[in-house]
Amino acid sequence: MKLRKFLLFAPTALLLTPFFLAPLFVIGAESFSGKQGAFGEYVKVVTDPGIRTVLYNTFYVALMVTFFSLLIGYPIAYVLARLKGRWATIGIFLIFLPFWASTVIRSFAWMILLGRNGPVNSAMVGSGLIDEPIRFIDNGVGLMIAMTYIMVPFMVVPILNGLRAIDVNLPRAAAVLGANPWRQFLAVTLPLSMPSIAVGATIVFVTSLGFFVTPSLLGGNRTVVSILISEQANRLLNWPLASALAIVVLLLTIVVFALLRLSQVMSRRRGSARAGALA
Repeated sequence: MKLRKFLLFAPTALLLTPFFLAPLFVIGAESFSGKQGAFGEYVKVVTDPGIRTVLYNTFYVALMVTFFSLLIGYPIAYVLARLKGRWATIGIFLIFLPFWASTVIRSFAWMILLGRNGPVNSAMVGSGLIDEPIRFIDNGVGLMIAMTYIMVPFMVVPILNGLRAIDVNLPRAAAVLGANPWRQFLAVTLPLSMPSIAVGATIVFVTSLGFFVTPSLLGGNRTVVSILISEQANRLLNWPLASALAIVVLLLTIVVFALLRLSQVMSRRRGSARAGALA
Protein backbone atom coordinates (compact mmCIF):
# COMPACT_ATOMS: atom_id res chain seq x y z
CA MET A 1 0.00 0.00 0.00
CA LYS A 2 2.80 2.45 0.91
CA LEU A 3 4.63 1.61 -2.32
CA ARG A 4 1.48 2.26 -4.33
CA LYS A 5 1.00 5.66 -2.67
CA PHE A 6 4.64 6.51 -3.36
CA LEU A 7 4.24 5.62 -7.03
CA LEU A 8 1.13 7.80 -7.26
CA PHE A 9 2.98 10.80 -5.84
CA ALA A 10 6.21 10.16 -7.78
CA PRO A 11 5.15 11.98 -11.02
CA THR A 12 4.14 15.04 -9.00
CA ALA A 13 7.41 15.00 -7.08
CA LEU A 14 9.42 14.64 -10.28
CA LEU A 15 7.57 17.60 -11.78
CA LEU A 16 7.87 19.86 -8.73
CA THR A 17 11.54 19.21 -8.00
CA PRO A 18 13.13 20.76 -11.12
CA PHE A 19 10.47 23.40 -11.80
CA PHE A 20 9.56 24.58 -8.29
CA LEU A 21 11.70 23.25 -5.46
CA ALA A 22 15.08 23.75 -7.14
CA PRO A 23 14.39 27.37 -8.22
CA LEU A 24 12.90 28.02 -4.78
CA PHE A 25 16.10 26.78 -3.15
CA VAL A 26 18.18 29.04 -5.41
CA ILE A 27 16.00 32.08 -4.64
CA GLY A 28 16.09 31.31 -0.92
CA ALA A 29 19.88 31.07 -0.95
CA GLU A 30 20.13 34.31 -2.96
CA SER A 31 17.94 36.16 -0.44
CA PHE A 32 20.62 35.60 2.26
CA SER A 33 23.51 36.84 0.12
CA GLY A 34 22.98 40.59 0.49
CA LYS A 35 25.69 43.05 1.51
CA GLN A 36 23.84 43.83 4.77
CA GLY A 37 24.24 40.30 6.14
CA ALA A 38 22.25 37.12 5.95
CA PHE A 39 18.95 38.65 7.09
CA GLY A 40 19.68 42.19 5.92
CA GLU A 41 17.28 42.07 2.98
CA TYR A 42 14.47 40.69 5.13
CA VAL A 43 15.03 43.47 7.66
CA LYS A 44 14.81 45.97 4.81
CA VAL A 45 11.53 44.44 3.61
CA VAL A 46 10.06 44.89 7.09
CA THR A 47 11.50 48.33 7.93
CA ASP A 48 11.60 50.19 4.61
CA PRO A 49 8.47 52.45 4.37
CA GLY A 50 8.43 52.29 0.57
CA ILE A 51 8.45 48.49 0.51
CA ARG A 52 5.79 48.35 3.22
CA THR A 53 3.62 50.64 1.10
CA VAL A 54 4.05 48.35 -1.90
CA LEU A 55 3.11 45.31 0.19
CA TYR A 56 0.08 47.18 1.54
CA ASN A 57 -0.98 48.13 -2.01
CA THR A 58 -0.57 44.52 -3.14
CA PHE A 59 -2.68 43.04 -0.36
CA TYR A 60 -5.25 45.84 -0.57
CA VAL A 61 -5.75 45.32 -4.31
CA ALA A 62 -5.88 41.53 -3.89
CA LEU A 63 -8.41 41.83 -1.06
CA MET A 64 -10.66 44.23 -2.99
CA VAL A 65 -10.48 42.11 -6.15
CA THR A 66 -11.42 39.06 -4.07
CA PHE A 67 -14.37 40.91 -2.51
CA PHE A 68 -15.75 42.19 -5.81
CA SER A 69 -15.14 38.84 -7.53
CA LEU A 70 -17.20 37.17 -4.80
CA LEU A 71 -19.88 39.85 -5.03
CA ILE A 72 -20.21 39.29 -8.78
CA GLY A 73 -19.30 35.61 -8.99
CA TYR A 74 -21.66 34.16 -6.38
CA PRO A 75 -24.89 35.30 -8.08
CA ILE A 76 -23.55 34.04 -11.42
CA ALA A 77 -22.69 30.66 -9.91
CA TYR A 78 -26.07 30.54 -8.15
CA VAL A 79 -27.93 31.06 -11.43
CA LEU A 80 -25.71 28.61 -13.34
CA ALA A 81 -26.26 25.94 -10.68
CA ARG A 82 -29.99 26.06 -11.39
CA LEU A 83 -29.75 25.97 -15.17
CA LYS A 84 -30.28 22.65 -16.90
CA GLY A 85 -29.30 21.13 -20.21
CA ARG A 86 -28.42 23.43 -23.06
CA TRP A 87 -28.69 26.63 -21.02
CA ALA A 88 -26.22 25.34 -18.44
CA THR A 89 -23.75 24.50 -21.22
CA ILE A 90 -24.16 27.96 -22.76
CA GLY A 91 -23.69 29.63 -19.38
CA ILE A 92 -20.47 27.75 -18.63
CA PHE A 93 -19.23 28.46 -22.17
CA LEU A 94 -19.75 32.18 -21.62
CA ILE A 95 -17.82 32.02 -18.32
CA PHE A 96 -14.78 30.50 -20.03
CA LEU A 97 -15.07 32.57 -23.22
CA PRO A 98 -12.70 35.35 -21.99
CA PHE A 99 -9.91 32.77 -21.66
CA TRP A 100 -9.76 32.64 -25.45
CA ALA A 101 -7.86 35.96 -25.27
CA SER A 102 -4.64 36.43 -23.34
CA THR A 103 -4.40 38.54 -20.20
CA VAL A 104 -2.34 41.11 -22.12
CA ILE A 105 -5.06 41.59 -24.72
CA ARG A 106 -7.80 41.84 -22.10
CA SER A 107 -5.77 44.37 -20.12
CA PHE A 108 -5.19 46.50 -23.22
CA ALA A 109 -8.92 46.28 -23.98
CA TRP A 110 -9.70 47.71 -20.55
CA MET A 111 -7.17 50.49 -21.14
CA ILE A 112 -9.16 51.48 -24.22
CA LEU A 113 -12.56 51.10 -22.54
CA LEU A 114 -11.61 53.10 -19.45
CA GLY A 115 -9.47 55.72 -21.16
CA ARG A 116 -10.25 59.42 -20.89
CA ASN A 117 -11.76 59.38 -24.38
CA GLY A 118 -12.82 55.74 -24.20
CA PRO A 119 -16.33 54.32 -24.67
CA VAL A 120 -17.16 54.34 -20.94
CA ASN A 121 -16.36 58.02 -20.40
CA SER A 122 -17.88 58.98 -23.75
CA ALA A 123 -21.13 57.22 -22.90
CA MET A 124 -21.39 58.82 -19.45
CA VAL A 125 -20.55 62.29 -20.75
CA GLY A 126 -22.95 61.90 -23.68
CA SER A 127 -25.80 60.77 -21.40
CA GLY A 128 -25.25 63.69 -19.04
CA LEU A 129 -24.26 61.58 -16.03
CA ILE A 130 -20.96 63.44 -15.70
CA ASP A 131 -19.65 66.76 -17.02
CA GLU A 132 -16.01 65.73 -17.43
CA PRO A 133 -14.36 62.35 -18.08
CA ILE A 134 -13.50 60.33 -14.99
CA ARG A 135 -9.91 59.24 -14.48
CA PHE A 136 -10.05 55.45 -14.22
CA ILE A 137 -6.47 54.60 -15.18
CA ASP A 138 -3.35 55.21 -13.06
CA ASN A 139 -5.27 55.57 -9.79
CA GLY A 140 -6.09 51.94 -8.99
CA VAL A 141 -9.77 52.01 -10.02
CA GLY A 142 -9.20 50.70 -13.53
CA LEU A 143 -6.73 48.16 -12.16
CA MET A 144 -9.33 46.69 -9.80
CA ILE A 145 -12.00 46.66 -12.52
CA ALA A 146 -9.74 44.82 -14.97
CA MET A 147 -8.43 42.35 -12.39
CA THR A 148 -11.95 41.62 -11.13
CA TYR A 149 -13.08 40.94 -14.68
CA ILE A 150 -10.18 38.53 -15.16
CA MET A 151 -10.62 36.76 -11.81
CA VAL A 152 -14.42 36.31 -11.69
CA PRO A 153 -14.32 32.93 -13.52
CA PHE A 154 -11.86 31.62 -10.93
CA MET A 155 -14.43 32.49 -8.27
CA VAL A 156 -17.43 31.13 -10.17
CA VAL A 157 -16.11 27.63 -10.86
CA PRO A 158 -15.45 26.49 -7.23
CA ILE A 159 -18.70 28.04 -6.00
CA LEU A 160 -20.62 26.45 -8.87
CA ASN A 161 -19.23 23.02 -7.99
CA GLY A 162 -20.13 23.57 -4.33
CA LEU A 163 -23.68 24.66 -5.11
CA ARG A 164 -24.25 21.70 -7.41
CA ALA A 165 -23.09 19.34 -4.66
CA ILE A 166 -25.83 20.55 -2.28
CA ASP A 167 -28.70 18.11 -1.96
CA VAL A 168 -31.75 19.69 -3.62
CA ASN A 169 -33.96 18.10 -0.97
CA LEU A 170 -32.49 20.27 1.79
CA PRO A 171 -33.98 23.59 0.56
CA ARG A 172 -37.23 21.75 -0.10
CA ALA A 173 -37.25 20.46 3.45
CA ALA A 174 -36.71 24.02 4.68
CA ALA A 175 -39.64 25.17 2.53
CA VAL A 176 -41.86 22.47 4.01
CA LEU A 177 -40.93 23.76 7.47
CA GLY A 178 -42.15 27.22 6.48
CA ALA A 179 -38.98 28.98 5.31
CA ASN A 180 -39.40 31.46 2.48
CA PRO A 181 -36.86 31.46 -0.41
CA TRP A 182 -34.68 34.10 1.25
CA ARG A 183 -34.66 32.16 4.52
CA GLN A 184 -33.85 28.94 2.64
CA PHE A 185 -30.83 30.63 1.09
CA LEU A 186 -29.54 32.09 4.37
CA ALA A 187 -30.16 28.98 6.48
CA VAL A 188 -29.30 26.21 4.02
CA THR A 189 -27.61 27.20 0.75
CA LEU A 190 -25.19 29.86 1.98
CA PRO A 191 -23.78 27.89 4.95
CA LEU A 192 -23.32 24.77 2.85
CA SER A 193 -21.55 26.75 0.13
CA MET A 194 -19.10 28.41 2.52
CA PRO A 195 -16.29 25.86 1.91
CA SER A 196 -16.46 26.47 -1.85
CA ILE A 197 -16.53 30.24 -1.22
CA ALA A 198 -13.37 29.87 0.86
CA VAL A 199 -11.67 27.91 -1.94
CA GLY A 200 -12.67 30.43 -4.60
CA ALA A 201 -11.64 33.40 -2.45
CA THR A 202 -8.27 31.82 -1.71
CA ILE A 203 -7.59 31.12 -5.39
CA VAL A 204 -8.51 34.67 -6.40
CA PHE A 205 -6.60 36.28 -3.53
CA VAL A 206 -3.40 34.30 -3.99
CA THR A 207 -3.46 34.70 -7.78
CA SER A 208 -4.07 38.44 -7.44
CA LEU A 209 -0.97 38.76 -5.25
CA GLY A 210 1.21 37.71 -8.18
CA PHE A 211 -0.45 39.71 -10.97
CA PHE A 212 2.09 41.49 -13.16
CA VAL A 213 0.75 42.35 -16.63
CA THR A 214 -2.45 44.13 -15.59
CA PRO A 215 -0.83 46.24 -12.82
CA SER A 216 1.95 47.18 -15.24
CA LEU A 217 -0.56 48.51 -17.77
CA LEU A 218 -3.28 49.92 -15.52
CA GLY A 219 -1.71 50.35 -12.09
CA GLY A 220 0.01 53.67 -12.62
CA ASN A 221 1.46 54.90 -9.32
CA ARG A 222 -0.07 51.98 -7.39
CA THR A 223 2.97 49.71 -7.52
CA VAL A 224 2.49 46.09 -6.48
CA VAL A 225 5.08 43.62 -5.28
CA SER A 226 5.42 41.76 -8.60
CA ILE A 227 6.46 44.99 -10.34
CA LEU A 228 8.86 45.82 -7.50
CA ILE A 229 10.47 42.38 -7.76
CA SER A 230 10.86 42.82 -11.52
CA GLU A 231 12.46 46.25 -11.09
CA GLN A 232 14.88 45.03 -8.43
CA ALA A 233 15.91 41.97 -10.44
CA ASN A 234 16.00 43.33 -14.01
CA ARG A 235 16.66 47.06 -13.77
CA LEU A 236 18.59 47.48 -10.50
CA LEU A 237 20.11 43.97 -10.51
CA ASN A 238 19.45 43.71 -6.77
CA TRP A 239 18.80 39.97 -6.74
CA PRO A 240 19.05 39.51 -2.95
CA LEU A 241 16.25 42.01 -2.28
CA ALA A 242 14.14 40.66 -5.14
CA SER A 243 14.60 37.13 -3.79
CA ALA A 244 13.71 38.21 -0.25
CA LEU A 245 10.52 39.86 -1.52
CA ALA A 246 9.59 36.69 -3.40
CA ILE A 247 10.17 34.54 -0.31
CA VAL A 248 8.10 36.90 1.87
CA VAL A 249 5.19 36.76 -0.57
CA LEU A 250 5.50 32.96 -0.71
CA LEU A 251 5.41 32.72 3.09
CA LEU A 252 2.36 34.97 3.27
CA THR A 253 0.67 32.81 0.64
CA ILE A 254 1.39 29.70 2.71
CA VAL A 255 -0.15 31.46 5.71
CA VAL A 256 -3.32 32.11 3.69
CA PHE A 257 -3.57 28.45 2.68
CA ALA A 258 -2.91 27.36 6.27
CA LEU A 259 -5.71 29.61 7.51
CA LEU A 260 -8.04 28.14 4.88
CA ARG A 261 -7.14 24.63 5.96
CA LEU A 262 -7.63 25.54 9.61
CA SER A 263 -11.06 27.03 8.90
CA GLN A 264 -12.08 23.87 7.02
CA VAL A 265 -10.99 21.64 9.92
CA MET A 266 -12.81 23.81 12.45
CA SER A 267 -15.93 23.83 10.29
CA ARG A 268 -15.91 20.03 10.09
CA ARG A 269 -15.47 19.76 13.83
CA ARG A 270 -18.38 22.11 14.45
CA GLY A 271 -20.48 20.07 12.04
CA SER A 272 -19.56 16.83 13.78
CA ALA A 273 -20.35 18.36 17.17
CA ARG A 274 -23.75 19.53 15.98
CA ALA A 275 -24.49 16.12 14.51
CA GLY A 276 -23.49 14.46 17.78
CA ALA A 277 -25.69 16.83 19.76
CA LEU A 278 -28.68 16.10 17.55
CA ALA A 279 -28.07 12.37 17.87
